[in-house]
Amino acid sequence: MRAPKRKRANPKHLAVGTPPADVNLSAIAAQVRYIGSVYHKDIPSFAGQVPRPRPDASICPRHLAWRQSDIDVWLRDAIRLGHCSALWEGSFPRYVWRREGAVTYEARLINSHSGEYKGYPLESDEIVRGLP
Repeated sequence: MRAPKRKRANPKHLAVGTPPADVNLSAIAAQVRYIGSVYHKDIPSFAGQVPRPRPDASICPRHLAWRQSDIDVWLRDAIRLGHCSALWEGSFPRYVWRREGAVTYEARLINSHSGEYKGYPLESDEIVRGLP
């Protein structure tokens, strides 16, 4: 039996915020990279040859399985544009958002020392306030 879809306990983070004072978003964007997660994949991908999707995890679209360089560009562009949460860990925003067509993707910081992110599509009822 599959676990019920997880709802975020605290959706307050779903809002574009102001970065800390004196932050150069372009410099931060140049340091980050998307590494993905096998826990959001149901096919082999750049994140790992053996997918291990969690029952409660949203599954990344299959057409993105081998597009790490494109996703890196999306992540960096979103940070440069300030599509980040007000929550920061060290030098990096905790959450970053990118809209592609009708889908909004959320990238979450998983390594605050090296600026590595994983990402996933948001549910249609998860609206990021302030995202153009």
